[in-house]
Amino acid sequence: MPISTNTISHYSILTAMLAPAFFLTATASLILSANNRLARVVDRLRALMALLEQPHDDADLAFLERNIATQRKRSTRIMQAGRLLYLAICCFVATSLAVAVDSFLGYRFDILPTASAALGVLCLFGASILLSQESRLAVQAVNEEMDQAHARAKRRHDEHKTPVQAK
Repeated sequence: MPISTNTISHYSILTAMLAPAFFLTATASLILSANNRLARVVDRLRALMALLEQPHDDADLAFLERNIATQRKRSTRIMQAGRLLYLAICCFVATSLAVAVDSFLGYRFDILPTASAALGVLCLFGASILLSQESRLAVQAVNEEMDQAHARAKRRHDEHKTPVQAK
């Protein structure tokens, strides 16, 4: 059975739309990851705010305030990355639509599909950098919390030493 030219054009259209579809899937996965990260930051901020209500010495209060500031930076990075990821989705959908319109209606958008795809990839790149910065901030916050817990335990240990043990 011979293959019609109409069937061939449908295959070429679907093939041309595959790359944006793969990018859409990758972008959706990154959005899910960013939203999960944001939820963890919000949970951590709520826990820090609850700790802030308790009495603290100056060192602990300063630590809490630094940690809250770090969590704010994290949430800002995630929100910026999210905006770029949603823009990337728009670009990849625009790429697919431009390819479909070009193929079905014969209307040439010239550079639009390529420019839209390139902009989408740039948005993915920018979002990845922002999420990488957020990861660095998260690890930094955990390290600071471990250092603070160690210092607090050492202070308690030193306070409970008898004068004979201190020598």
